[in-house]
Parts: sequence; C-alpha cells; structure tokens
Amino acid sequence: MTTEAPQYGLNRDQLDFLEVIRQMVVEKVTPRAAEIDEKAEYPQDIRKLFADHDLFGLPFEEQYGGTGTGDLMLVAAIEEIAKGCASSSLMVAAQDLSSLPMKLHASDDLKDRVLPKMASGEWLGAFCLSEPDAGSDPGAMRTRATKVDGGWQLNGAKNWITNAGVADVYVTFAVTDPDVKYSRGITAFAVMADSPGFRIDALEHKMGMKGSPTGQPVYEDVFVPDENVIGEVGKGFIVAMSTLDRSRLGIAAQAVGIAQGATDYAAAYAKERIAFGKPINTLQGIQFKLADMETKTAAARELLYRAASMSETNDPALGKYSAMAKLFASDTAMEVTVEAVQVLGGYGYVKEYPVERMMRDAKLTQIYEGTNEIQRVVIGRSLS
Repeated sequence: MTTEAPQYGLNRDQLDFLEVIRQMVVEKVTPRAAEIDEKAEYPQDIRKLFADHDLFGLPFEEQYGGTGTGDLMLVAAIEEIAKGCASSSLMVAAQDLSSLPMKLHASDDLKDRVLPKMASGEWLGAFCLSEPDAGSDPGAMRTRATKVDGGWQLNGAKNWITNAGVADVYVTFAVTDPDVKYSRGITAFAVMADSPGFRIDALEHKMGMKGSPTGQPVYEDVFVPDENVIGEVGKGFIVAMSTLDRSRLGIAAQAVGIAQGATDYAAAYAKERIAFGKPINTLQGIQFKLADMETKTAAARELLYRAASMSETNDPALGKYSAMAKLFASDTAMEVTVEAVQVLGGYGYVKEYPVERMMRDAKLTQIYEGTNEIQRVVIGRSLS
C-alpha cells in the first residue's frame, strides 16, 4: 500500500506533503466517505479542508498561487484521496480539468483573473464539452455562439458536467462557425456562473461518485465578452483535445487509488476473517485473487506515473500514453473492485462495507473524460 512515486523524482518536500495528504485522508476524508455517498451531498467541509491544505493549488504554478509541484505530485495526491473517497478526489481532478484549457491557451489577462481564485479553492471550475446528443462526438455539438458587439452570445445546453451547480467558471465549447463541418468551427469560452441567462437544470441521480454533482448547464442568450475567449476563435477542438490529453491522468490516478483502496481493504479483511478454522488469506483461492489485484494495481500505477512524467516534459507521445494509462487503470479498478466484493462475500454486497461503493465509483472511470472505447481509438490511431 505504499506509493511508488519517489523513484519518479518527487523531492523530500513533495514526499512530506504527500504524507500529510495521506494522513488527512485517513483521519478526515475516509470517515466521511460513506455518509457522502449515502446523502449524495457535495461535501463543503472537505472542500474547505482541501483549500486549507493547498490541495486545490496542486494543478497550478506558483505564479498563480499554486504549489508548482508538477503533474506527478498531482496524480499521486489524487490517488491518495481516491483510496478513501473517490468523490472527494474528483474535487482536485475536476479543478485540473477545468483549468487546463486556460493554462494552455488563455490570454494572460484571463489567466490572471481566474487561475489564482481557482488555485486557492475560492472558485471551482467545470469543463463543458459533452451535450445530450454529442458525448464522444463533439462534431455533433449544437450549442451556438453568435458574434455580437464586444463579445459573443451563447445558446444551447451541455450535459454530464461535473461540478454543475457548484462551479464559478464554466469552460464552455460552442460552435462559432456552423458552416464548417465536424469539429473545426468550435470555440472555447470562460462563462461565469453569475452570467444572466445561465442556469443549471436538474442534477443527475448517479450510481456512484455521488458526492460530486453532475448536471446540465443551460445557456439562453448568455453574453461572453471577447476577453473570455480561450485560445483562437474556431480552434476550440484543439483546446479540448490538448486538455484531455493531460486531464485523463487525473482519472487514471483516481482509478489507481480506488483499486489500491479496494485491495488494501480486501487484504485486511481476509487477514481477520476466519473460515474452516483459519484466516481466509491462507486459502490459495483468496491468495491468488489478492495477488492479482495487487499486481494489476501496481502495473496501472507504473503506466500512470510514466505518463505523468511525460506530461511534465511535454513528450509528443503523451496523448497515447495518457489514453493507455486511463484505459488500463480504469479497467483495472473495475476488475479489482469486483474481486474485492467477492473476497468479502456477502459482506461485500452491503453498504456497511466500503467495497461495494468502490465498485460503483470505479465504473465511472471507464466512462468519463472519454470512454474506454474512445481511448482505444486514440491508441489505435497513434499506431497507424
């Protein structure tokens, strides 16, 4: 259950910070996980805890008030949080996802206005690409942005948006040139939550990740000033894809954390559970399950940390490796959590034990920020 990050270059200060996070998760986050799931509530107390300990600053450079500790530290932290509560880990991962378009493509003015507030945790962000009829296919996007004096007027709706209703800035992708086919006429905008005409429709009732709200932002004649355009007009698809190449690492980290948390819990249970007069971890059938769970989780972590290291050096193969990390880690999380339920038997199927929640949470990692089928497309195309 030790994190293998040191061999990838974390310095002593970063390792000490990671240990603080680990203890905080054990003492403050894990004990809240079942209640967060049961009530399907956004845990404002955990948000404050993370803000007080600079966790929202992990995705940001020091010039914006962040920790400046890099991508490897970020994924290691998300993994640690996800061991105890996947919904809580999504707070940090979503802050990374929603800020990346601005960090990579926004003007200095927009960065200076938004990123410090996100780094402090004062503001939360949301990444709004998917629509009811345009999930894996952004070329089918229907949200429109029409040029007006001083800016743009947005109309449409998004769907499956993390942080809906709690975010302060919504990075929104809209079609600015409907005459251009597929995805080449899309532009990215920073839409403030208090913009007239902007609202959130009903939130989804989900199988897992219940502590993170998911909903449908709606735009009705929402005015966005020119200075809130992210990147070049008509180049929004590039903004989105360059973002996802990096943000998938957060989902892979979440998946690794879920898998490790489930493995650790199942191993501890098997050590104490007595059957046939001895602990069940002495039975070869259980030993083989636990061995496979630990091995696959460790392999997923290796791939994740390799990809995170590539992100820090802007390696041109990052897109392929981030897709592989997300694909393998999420499939591993699903397999490992199912096996954890099996190790616990009937107890694994009831809510008094955390592995059934971990199994439900793991499923989403195979779906969001690009389904695993889309990840296979990305990987396959890189080999062509």
